[in-house]
Amino acid sequence: MPQELLEVGERVGIDGGALAATSRLVAKADSAAVQDGFDLYLHCFVVADDGKWTVVQQGMNPDRREARRYHWLSEGLDSFVENPHAAIEGTPRGRIVNLAEERAHRAREAQMALLAWNPERVTAAVGQWRPEIARGLPAEPGAARAPAPDLEWTPAARLHLTMPSRHDVHASDVVLRRLRGTIAAAQTAMPPDFPSLLLTPGVGPRTVLALAMAAEVVFGAPCRFSDPARFSLALGGKDGHPFPVPLAVYDATIRVLKDAVSRAKRLPGDDRLAAIERLDRQARLLERGGEGPRFEEFVARERRRSHALGGRSVADRRATGKAAGKSRRGQPNLPGF
Repeated sequence: MPQELLEVGERVGIDGGALAATSRLVAKADSAAVQDGFDLYLHCFVVADDGKWTVVQQGMNPDRREARRYHWLSEGLDSFVENPHAAIEGTPRGRIVNLAEERAHRAREAQMALLAWNPERVTAAVGQWRPEIARGLPAEPGAARAPAPDLEWTPAARLHLTMPSRHDVHASDVVLRRLRGTIAAAQTAMPPDFPSLLLTPGVGPRTVLALAMAAEVVFGAPCRFSDPARFSLALGGKDGHPFPVPLAVYDATIRVLKDAVSRAKRLPGDDRLAAIERLDRQARLLERGGEGPRFEEFVARERRRSHALGGRSVADRRATGKAAGKSRRGQPNLPGF
């Protein structure tokens, strides 16, 4: 992907190197800064001739058999680590490690402060989970340890910790020997900010999680915030959750979108963009103030209507053994159905 973006940049005369760096940072943000239990396996970077871009990434949680999709837009993006997503589609999971939340700025600052410490001191904090070990620890010789004043550890911070259900770090979470080496490597580069830390070679989700937890214990800076995902219910899911895909509605949606695209092609560029912006504004207003049935009621109603709307899921294909082909209504089946 980075090499492709460099080649695109050369062809159309835009900064391919900056696009490649953006691609890496977006992937790191959704794998290390946002730790929601979904592992990225798909990264699509779409760039226009004028340099504007959009990214769609997908993650999978094999234990829950659920997928999650992350959407990014270059337009209106002010920060890669403060509420940067245009949308995250998936089932909300409550409080997660979310360092891409604007309220997590203290956690990000605290992690940068920890990088100025002796790696042995940081790994000791990670391994023992005792705030007392952080008091009075000297900085690495020659390192400029300068935590922000409001990040200094105080006994009161212990009263505001937000910890996971277990306090110990398992070997599967982080290997302290590797963490020590990664911190030492990061200190050599001394990244100036949190996005640069994410791009440091060797810094991945486990390193970021270990630093975040250490920062929470040492400085009382929480790293767990609400999950930014919002579940999309319009067309169900091919796994049957929350309800099977209603093929009749799916086909009608495609026809409406095709007609809208066809009509938009006849509009001047500015008018087309204005129409899309009006649609976006109306959608956001509905999201903020719209009322409807509770989630459980909505799902139950859609399940009851599923058969009448041609509802299908991958389970239907497994049960009948039918290969991909024509559906009952003579329409091509969706991939995977």
